[in-house]
Amino acid sequence: MNFILKGYILIVEENMSFYDKVYEIVKQIPDGKVATYGQIAFLLGSPRASRAVGYALHFNPNPDKIKCYKVVNRYGRLSKSFAFGGEEEQKRRLEKDGIEVNDYCVDLSKYQWDGTIDIE
Repeated sequence: MNFILKGYILIVEENMSFYDKVYEIVKQIPDGKVATYGQIAFLLGSPRASRAVGYALHFNPNPDKIKCYKVVNRYGRLSKSFAFGGEEEQKRRLEKDGIEVNDYCVDLSKYQWDGTIDIE
């Protein structure tokens, strides 16, 4: 798969489907970090498509590789309709990843991914 590096933000190929672009961005979220639906939409150049991002993640074809549990809403709240086990399962996975969850909410000032990637 070919990627274009644009200012430390990984941008996926233009000819990929929107869903595939979402999945590729979600794969880049580092351990111990979360991203918001809107942030992913923004990184894809579609800042008003946060609901479409959520819809794509609901149909995640490979939840072990595409860790959609790392995506929360703009307030850091977990998804009540998390497709792979509900809110409790999302909480469990985030905590296993080292992310504190209080009242089903993540502190974005502490855990939000800045959108950059490490290139080796």
